[in-house]
Amino acid sequence: MSRTMEILLNGKIHQVPENCLISDLIALLELQGKRLAVEVNQEIVSRSEYTQQPLQSGDKVEIVYAIGGGSDLGATANPLTQNAKMEEIMSALDTPLMVAGKTYHSRLLVGTGKYRDLEETQNAIQASGAKIVTIAIRRSNIGQNPGEPNLLDVIPPDRYTLLPNTAGCYNAKEAVRTCRLARELLDGHNLVKLEVLGDEKTLFPDLVETYQATEVLIKEDFQVMVYTNDDPIAAKRLEEMGCVAVMPLAAPIGSGLGIRNPYNILEIVQNATVPILVDAGVGTASDAAAAMELGCDGVLMNTAIAGAQNPILMASAMKKAVEAGRSAYLAGRIPRKRYASASSPLEGTFF
Repeated sequence: MSRTMEILLNGKIHQVPENCLISDLIALLELQGKRLAVEVNQEIVSRSEYTQQPLQSGDKVEIVYAIGGGSDLGATANPLTQNAKMEEIMSALDTPLMVAGKTYHSRLLVGTGKYRDLEETQNAIQASGAKIVTIAIRRSNIGQNPGEPNLLDVIPPDRYTLLPNTAGCYNAKEAVRTCRLARELLDGHNLVKLEVLGDEKTLFPDLVETYQATEVLIKEDFQVMVYTNDDPIAAKRLEEMGCVAVMPLAAPIGSGLGIRNPYNILEIVQNATVPILVDAGVGTASDAAAAMELGCDGVLMNTAIAGAQNPILMASAMKKAVEAGRSAYLAGRIPRKRYASASSPLEGTFF
């Protein structure tokens, strides 16, 4: 029977054979082939000496290796469970936006105003990846006069879902009339964005007029995506009236201020059974990502892209931001804490 001795290995007493070499210890621990660092009595031993240096009784040995920051629980987790969770996440990521029974593989909706020309409009919309595009109904806005460029040439209805909006309407009567004209213009198209404004300075919605217009439009079989303020009570009421999507503002239209009341938006999202899309106030990509991280189903914007110094590049940035924000929401962010929490585990430290 071979004789043994005691050493202190990584802070714990271990029995090893007498005259055990460092290489023998590594073999006993089944650590061959791994990148290690070995310290004996606080003196680092080079790899070339592992087969030459014997250990002595009472030696204090540290064997260390690099680990990822954070808990090492993942190393012992069932890989089948991990794969199942990853598949579940990927499935959720692939779930498309659904509005009024139709699916869309982009959660970014864009407008068509404020661009320098139709070519820039077309290129920016393509860069955004958007599938729902808003249009305003005006006497000449979409090329009704002979010889004028036609907006529908750059956003053809066979490639995009057109979303006529009631921008510029300040009462229910104007908004309903605009939607009726849009349906006639677009051959029975029923999906509309309803916005009824309260005043020219803030462009905040007039909720009383919005309710009135919503009631009429739904009775006439319109599918209403409605612009409203960030009031959870108003948002829920519009959903209960039959709107297919509710679109609370993040900030005043065109302001670029980003989300001013994130907890209101969160409350709206958590109590909704229809898609919630932030509409108005987005200024840059981080604003779009923030909206999606709250759990919003999508974001609609116009000025943030069209008003940028490089609209096409900004459109691309917004596409990525919406996708990243959605992924972050599905991944589940860490909770906010007041104090620090080390990313590397304390277990296994050698000092």
